[in-house]
Order: sequence, then C-alpha cells, then structure tokens
Amino acid sequence: MIKILTTGGTIDKIYFDATSEYEIGDPTIPHIFKEVGVHAEYDLESLMRKDSLELTDADRALIHERCENSRYDQILITHGTDTMCETAEHLMGLENKTIVITGALSPARFRVTDAVFNLGLAMGALQSMPPGVYIAMSGEIFTAGNVRKNREAGRFEKVN
Repeated sequence: MIKILTTGGTIDKIYFDATSEYEIGDPTIPHIFKEVGVHAEYDLESLMRKDSLELTDADRALIHERCENSRYDQILITHGTDTMCETAEHLMGLENKTIVITGALSPARFRVTDAVFNLGLAMGALQSMPPGVYIAMSGEIFTAGNVRKNREAGRFEKVN
C-alpha cells in the first residue's frame, strides 16, 4: 500500500476563464490513476490546497509528521514546483521510508501537461528506489538536497 499526500500546487490547479485566475481544486491523482489503469492500492490524504510559495514552516512540519508517523514505507507527495526542493530537504533523515515528491509545470486538467508523465515517473521511483527522499520531475529522479528548479529553462536539474 502506498500513502499519497497532496499539498496543492499546479498539478491540482483549475483555471477559471471568467476571472483568468487559477484555484487549487480537488486532488487529480484518483482521476489520473483511473484513466491510465493504475491498480496499486493507495491511501490518499489531502493535507492542504496551497501554492507551494504559500507553504510555511508549520506546513512542512505537518508534512514531515505525516511521513514520519505513516504506517506505510512508500509515500508519494504531490507538491507545487517552486518550493518542492525545500520540502524535500526538510524530509531528509526519515529512516526506512521511500518518499517521492512530484508535481507539474502545467495543471493536470490541461490537455497538454507533464502531470501524468511525472506521476508515472514518481510511481516507478517509489517502487524501485531505496529508502530516501527523491524528486521525480523532468524525466529524472533527483536525490533531495541535490536538485534545483531552473525556472528559466522550465525544468529541474541536478546541483553539482
């Protein structure tokens, strides 16, 4: 069984034409998993619906607590891309857990999105990587503390 924690971010954003604004909606994971035929058992918990730039130290402490106290060894977190590296570093040191954080640069509800690919990559990483904290983005698995978002290039990349 996999524990899934959702925190918001672009992956779950909804675009409203009338106001030309985005809001974070319900988690999209159940819909994506159904569409692509994922049959893995999971326990989904929506912790918050925030843009990652709005996450606080208290929010990161909550994410840490949920991971640390989870009865599951495999944890997938959906997160906004702007501060996912910071959250990943905050989770480093949790023992006997494989934690993979992913998100999207465009909403999952858009016709063209990286969300489905990133979730697939994260699921593969979750099931094949040893315990540790990872980010699954841009077609790569990065180790927490060794990755950054390159905003200009629109991708994640290894540091060093």
